Amino acid sequence: MKKKSIILMVALLVLSLLTACGAPAKDASETAQKTEETKPVVIQIGYGNNPGEPIDLAANEWKKLVEEKSNGTMKIELFPSAQLGSKNDLIDQMLAGDSVITLADGAFYADRGVKDFGIVFGPYLFDSWEECWKLTESDWYKDQSAKLEEKGLKLLASNWMYGDRHTLTTKPVKSVADLKGMKIRVPDNTIQIKGFEALGATPTPMAFGEVYTALQQGTIDGLENPLTVLYNGKFHEVAKYLILDAHVKNFTTWIAGADFFNTLTPEQQEILMETGREAGIYNNEIQEKLNTEALESLKAEGVEVIDINKEEFKEAAMKFYSLPEITSEWSEGLYDTVKKAMK
Repeated sequence: MKKKSIILMVALLVLSLLTACGAPAKDASETAQKTEETKPVVIQIGYGNNPGEPIDLAANEWKKLVEEKSNGTMKIELFPSAQLGSKNDLIDQMLAGDSVITLADGAFYADRGVKDFGIVFGPYLFDSWEECWKLTESDWYKDQSAKLEEKGLKLLASNWMYGDRHTLTTKPVKSVADLKGMKIRVPDNTIQIKGFEALGATPTPMAFGEVYTALQQGTIDGLENPLTVLYNGKFHEVAKYLILDAHVKNFTTWIAGADFFNTLTPEQQEILMETGREAGIYNNEIQEKLNTEALESLKAEGVEVIDINKEEFKEAAMKFYSLPEITSEWSEGLYDTVKKAMK
């Protein structure tokens, strides 16, 4: 009997020791799990615009809104001035699953397989900003967005005004004929390359960070972009002639990788998209003021603004919409379909 009591006591002692040893491990596991749950989702937003441009100011507003409305569950890190790489580099990163956001346009989406989307960057497609916004609210646009998501890219916001794109050159351009053979830097996408070819220029794809030096060395003869981008990039220091051709009314969109987007909770997804639209409204409110200021600053710093016959440019650009290498990849009657959708 005494022997049995001793065995029972030893068994109880071993059991209590095992329980005591196991408890801290369980607590540690629970603590680690809790820490992981409360760790914020970090999202990097990269763009080529410089600090102080409307896009950058509005991106800072987006960051503030996301972090406030998510109660700390989401954190935004901003990388202006192409610090994370080119637009195509960033798109490749997000397709690989990285938590990256960038701004892009229909021209880039065309090169990513959604061919019809490219028409929104066609020269002189829109006559007004109202037409842009009507198109983004149309069934046609929703269909293109769905096709883009199938390719792995999620549209977060489409209401950001990037601006009318104008052309800054190192020698005067007074007519379409003057553009013939001029090397104009364009982003690396088929739509913008073919758009400038239609005007007789020699489009030259180049990373944005290389443009200033290329102008300085005479590698290119000009570039195109909204006024705020042209001014903040200091390109007028080496290119003194501006034509207000407004060849594209550029509304821009923000995208993330669909795979990354789907890792967010439904609440986080809604916050990201809702705040993106809010920041877009903020962006559009400051665009007009800053564009006016940029134009006046360009003039004050020695840039000559040249009057052109915009109808002549528009007429020349219309051949873009009949180029076989463009239209053969579009849905039949796409130009008429889009024009109808924006009316």
